[in-house]
Amino acid sequence: MATTNILVTGGTGRVGSLVVPRLVEGGFHVRTLSRTAGKSIDGVEQVTGDLVEDRGVAAAVRDQQVILHLAGGPKGDDVAARNLVRAAKAAGVEKIVFISVTGADTVPVKWLQTKYAAEQAIIASGIPFTIIRAAQFHYLTYTAVSTLAKLPLVPVPGGLRFQPIDTADVADRLFELTLAAPAGRVRDLVGPETLGMRELVESVLRAQHKRRLMIPMRIPGKAGRAYRAGVNLTDQNADHGTVTWETFLAQEVGVPVAPTP
Repeated sequence: MATTNILVTGGTGRVGSLVVPRLVEGGFHVRTLSRTAGKSIDGVEQVTGDLVEDRGVAAAVRDQQVILHLAGGPKGDDVAARNLVRAAKAAGVEKIVFISVTGADTVPVKWLQTKYAAEQAIIASGIPFTIIRAAQFHYLTYTAVSTLAKLPLVPVPGGLRFQPIDTADVADRLFELTLAAPAGRVRDLVGPETLGMRELVESVLRAQHKRRLMIPMRIPGKAGRAYRAGVNLTDQNADHGTVTWETFLAQEVGVPVAPTP
């Protein structure tokens, strides 16, 4: 039986670096596409290119049966998806697995809107696909909250809640979906708990042994109303990861963190 060729975009990122070794161990031929070369992994063919600039994409998808599309950024994800599916269709790719974000079609934030447009580009391509929406990753949530925690007065947006998910949980699910048959849009993947911004800030400050004065604030406009309404949250059509926020903090900061009373 011929070995399946799998292209992983963003294969050197946080999630990609967890999924790629597992695919190699599973006997698949893996090629990664990233803007810059990452750490060399045995059995992985690394190519560099840029999906937004449409540089190196045609060469990357050549002879690939499956694409696991993980690459993303603060802008241009819709352009990247359109360039990818155009090249994939020409190359005869058989399946695309794409990770999107919860609330992509409901939260009026430009970054999320580009994720939704990327979903639509993949759906419209005619290539069999699987799309999974995941909540905000633990490490991205930690980065954002840590940035706030550096301020002498920490602004805490009221009504802002998240269901942060660990990259290990995401990688496990993506590995399964990459090997499975195309399934369209599958159930979302969110963390095991819903946390308000104040809880997140308090936990990070405690983990970093800092004391700060927190100032309540209100997010204005449509985005603020959407977040206060919780349209970025989902439980009805979602599976839940197992790694809690406190477990992640203990691993990230390196010391045990007691839950907030």
